[in-house]
This record gives sequence, structure tokens and C-alpha cells, in this order.
Amino acid sequence: MTKVIIPINEITNFHSRAEEFFPIEWYKHMLENHPVYYHEATDTWNVFKYEHVKQVLSNYEYFSSEGTRTAIFVGDNHKKSADNEESPMNLTNLDPPRHRKSRSLLSAAFTPRSLKTWEPRIQEIASGLVEEIQVDEPVNIVEALAGPLPCFVIADLFGVPLQDRYQFKKWVDTLFQPYDESRLAEIEREKEKAAREYFEYLYPIVVQKRTNLSDDIISDLIRAEVDGERFTDEEIVQVTMLLLGAGVETTSHALANSFYGLLYDDPSVYGELRNNLELVPNAVEEMLRYRFHSSRRDRTVKQDNDLLGIPLKKGDVVIAWMSACNLDGDMFENPYTIDIHRKNNKKHLTFGSGPHFCLGAPLARLEMNIALETFIKRFSRIEPIKGFELEQNLTGSATGQSLTSLPMKVYK
Repeated sequence: MTKVIIPINEITNFHSRAEEFFPIEWYKHMLENHPVYYHEATDTWNVFKYEHVKQVLSNYEYFSSEGTRTAIFVGDNHKKSADNEESPMNLTNLDPPRHRKSRSLLSAAFTPRSLKTWEPRIQEIASGLVEEIQVDEPVNIVEALAGPLPCFVIADLFGVPLQDRYQFKKWVDTLFQPYDESRLAEIEREKEKAAREYFEYLYPIVVQKRTNLSDDIISDLIRAEVDGERFTDEEIVQVTMLLLGAGVETTSHALANSFYGLLYDDPSVYGELRNNLELVPNAVEEMLRYRFHSSRRDRTVKQDNDLLGIPLKKGDVVIAWMSACNLDGDMFENPYTIDIHRKNNKKHLTFGSGPHFCLGAPLARLEMNIALETFIKRFSRIEPIKGFELEQNLTGSATGQSLTSLPMKVYK
């Protein structure tokens, strides 16, 4: 089933890329004045408070993933499998227990054992990228580290040829273009073409790996079995397309934003991390709470209820703004500042909550921790480049506005 796209920009009405990049004033206004907000033009309810967002994401008896409208415009909206409810591509569009098979099989690729195995491989990739950064010269950290790292990692973990890893980034950039009504038909054609190219590239690799299993995600998905059921070759290709979004686009976005926070939010944090690397994991969680700006999910009301304090009717669409609830003062003290010592920052809902909690969250956290620690070990301090204009260095993406360039100077 092809879902109707809800134009989020009509709800937010931002006036610049920079405003959308970090809509802190809008979030603050909505949290304080319109915590449960009905937007007439899009016929949506919008929630911003922490407890409301968690309720909408977790309580699938009342708030369903199986609606006909969505605020998420990613991937190929015309995929052949869209009408097949059992397809892994519909994993995020099904409620328990119907999504159990695909969810359980997919979990086989993200076990603690897998993460432990992947860690040295991720470290090797991160170290190689950091070593290439020149001291005392301006460096675009997006191009040098935040962009390529997640792409190289996912290609390596899929077990595809090293020389093809840049092609993965091109497919991701196409498949995760944002909604733009003015060129919607063109974008959908581009996405359909990228999805077809990706399938034609990866399908033979999956077939070949069936008789030559190794230590990679595709082999793990081939081995996975739940109640005697396994993924087909076609389903494995579809699953990896889902992982591209979680494993490349969002991680790159989060990592670039973390460096932006270190440069412009509180420059003293970098020195503190340099003096105590044990603080890096907590800094990662704080950046995910404060600097991941456009995390949201939609749900459709399954049965009449007043769980959000207002009467909701079956069929109503509710958009849960996770990035806003991460700034809720009822949950996080002094929420509009970065505090890497914050005791509860891991309670952020950037990765969601409930049955659709992001399976790729452990991998994203691992990559961010390794990347930041490796970088901080090598460079004693960083400085912003004078004249940097945020508005000119952003581009639309599935995660909102993403940095295309973040120049800085680094010192040994």
C-alpha cells in the first residue's frame, strides 16, 4: 500500500534552512503553548511533550503504524513489494504481532556478538579517515569523516567490494531525498531508479553468499531463522535497503551535528573530552538528545481515546515529535543547553520507543563513539573557520536540513 505523504513543512512553516536545522525556538514555543496541537491544513494532531510522545510511540493498541498517511518520505514509494504486507519493507508499517517475523529475523544481524565483532573493523575505518586529516589546515569534517564513515562501515558490514562503497552513498542520497511537492514526480522517478539499481547490484551478491557464508550482515540475515522461517534472497535485499537509512543517513547526520555542537554550542566541551575520554559515550548521548533535530514518527489512532488529554477519533493521525520531547523540561533539567554530565540523557527518544525502537541504534552509537574518540585522541583542539555561514552549508534530507560542509581547523 502506497501511503499519502503529509507535507511537514506546512506544519512547521520554517523560513530558512538554518531555522529548520535547529528549530529550538519553534520546539520551545510548541512545548510551552501547544503541547497537543491540531493542524487543520494537514488534518494532523501533533504532540511534543515527552510523556505524550512516548505514549504515542509505545501504545500500539491505540496508536497504530498501519495507517494510510505518513510524515516519512524515504525509500522507493513505488516498490513492487509495497502491497505485500509480509515484505520486510513494510516492517515499520505493521503493529505487533504481525511484524514479529521480520523484526525477529532482522534482530539476528544486530546481536551483541555482532557488535563486538564489528568494533575492530569500524575502528580501522575510522582510524584511516582520521589519519588522512591534515593538521593546521582547514578541513571539511562532513566530507572527511561524518559523511564517508557510516557509508564505508555499512558497505564493509554488508561484505560488498570495497571499490563500490561510494556508490552506496549515491544510492542513499537519492533514496532519502526529502519531500518537495514542486518536483515530486521527478524525485519519485529518481528514487525508483536508485532502488532498481541497488536491487540489481545486491541481489547477485546475496545469491553468491548463500554458498559462501562469511562474517557480515548479509550472511547473518541468510542464517537467521525464526519458527522455521527464513528470509528469501529478495527479502534480504529489501532489508538491507532499510538498513541503509538507519546505517548511513542518520548516523552521518548525527555525527556532523555533534561536531557542530563542539564548535558552536559549547567549545569548552572538546577540551573536557580530550582530558577525559571516558566522557565520550555520555557526550554522544547528549548530542543525540540535543543535536538530532528532526526525529519524528506518525501514528494512526486505532480506537477512540483521550490518552493525550483531548478526544481522539479512530483514523486520526498523530505526529510524535521526538526531537521536541528531548527538550522537555519536565524530563531534562536545563534542556536547552549541552551538558555532557547529564545523568538521564540516555532517556532521549531520538531512536524511538516501543516495538519499533530503531534496531540500528547500537551500531549508530558504536560508530559515533569510535569516531569521536579516535578524532579527539589525535587532535588537541579544534577551531571554527571565520565567515562560516550556516545557511549556505545545508541541504534538505530525510533527517531535515543536513550539513554539507562544516569547515574547521585542527591542531595536533
